[in-house]
Amino acid sequence: MRIGGKRAAVRSGMALVSWLAACGAAAISGAAEWSVPMGGNAFVVASKPGSNDGLQRGGAEVRWHDPETTWTVWFHVDRPAAVEIALMSAETGGKAEVEATIGDRMATATLPGGEGSAADFGRFDLPDAGYVKVELRGLKREGGAFASAPTLRLRSDTADLTVTAVTTNDGAMFYWGRRGPSVHLGYSMPAEKDIEYAYGEVTVPEGGDALGSFFMANGFGEGYFGIQVNGPAERRVLFSVWSPFTTDDPAKVPEADRVTLLRKGEGVRTGEFGNEGSGGQSFLVHPWKAGTTYRFLTRVEPAGDDTTTYTAWFGEGDSWRLIASFLRPRTDRHLTGFHSFLENFLDTTGNVGRRARYANQWVRDTEGTWHPVTTARFTGDATASGGHRLDYAGGLEENGFYLRNCGFFSPPVKIGTVFTLDPPPAKRPILDLDALP
Repeated sequence: MRIGGKRAAVRSGMALVSWLAACGAAAISGAAEWSVPMGGNAFVVASKPGSNDGLQRGGAEVRWHDPETTWTVWFHVDRPAAVEIALMSAETGGKAEVEATIGDRMATATLPGGEGSAADFGRFDLPDAGYVKVELRGLKREGGAFASAPTLRLRSDTADLTVTAVTTNDGAMFYWGRRGPSVHLGYSMPAEKDIEYAYGEVTVPEGGDALGSFFMANGFGEGYFGIQVNGPAERRVLFSVWSPFTTDDPAKVPEADRVTLLRKGEGVRTGEFGNEGSGGQSFLVHPWKAGTTYRFLTRVEPAGDDTTTYTAWFGEGDSWRLIASFLRPRTDRHLTGFHSFLENFLDTTGNVGRRARYANQWVRDTEGTWHPVTTARFTGDATASGGHRLDYAGGLEENGFYLRNCGFFSPPVKIGTVFTLDPPPAKRPILDLDALP
């Protein structure tokens, strides 16, 4: 799993008023209207076993038939505001009574069931800037569904109000928007040094390990290495290296451009991956735990024959275990682009927050000298930088850096902010590199 390309513009309007595509939101003077499609901003938070309600085909279709299904729909306001809220629906074949809860206030309304019908919940006072949660439930219906292509319509005469939401499915933005923003730390490395080893530590706090999380510790120009939450009972240590041949289909990689497995650790599974470039992938199913600090060591070793070997070791307590070693063709360089990131790879869990501390990063040059990493630049993917979602943050925490995303918190941390540790890391890794498995 890895960050993918995310492109779209956010728009709304009262007829001729448009969102600013570059930032995903715009200030509107006077009365204004916005649309918040459930396809890009809604999550099923309760449903009965066996219910088929949910977002279909990446969010392009919304299935809502069961009165036991509860949805949450999210949008962001940049200031306190008074907002009229209605649920818009395409034709459903009959009337439907629906209920909306915002804060401690609940309102019910009826969708007439005809084409372009609306259920008006009334005017709500939003006392603070930040994300607003609208909880929706269907009470009773006559037609085939409670709503079809449902969208929240917001109206407000609050001066200069900015509303932010995922409002277009261009570029599959509904899917990417529900996944939430991915955030990264790009580390500064010593100049004019060939870097062979990268070392880092990751601690996921208890409660920060939401399903679908990838806490990537040691990223480099040709791959990545970290830990994932893949299921309620499955967690992984993942190490992948991209092929130099650009394609999302691993079957199309020419033989001369294939990443080759040299060796792997006990219990490690290996294979190929696609859909985000292609290459060699390895993972260890391992029950790592929140609240525990884990260590990551990566070696990048060019052979001088236009191939480079990438090796990853996972450290737990005082022990190390080999994950895998891959040979990448058409490559002759040491480690570049040392970075970490945090992403959510499940679009059904983008409403749940996650967080990790990335600390004690060091790099070792080819002359055997360890250098502490003291500076990191905070960046985000297109969901963040495009302003589609604002629940992202990064910065300094204790003696390291942190990343945080999803869960609809606010305010965000400015993209592009540079953070410097002062004092720098002092706990140089003590490693017998020759004794590593």
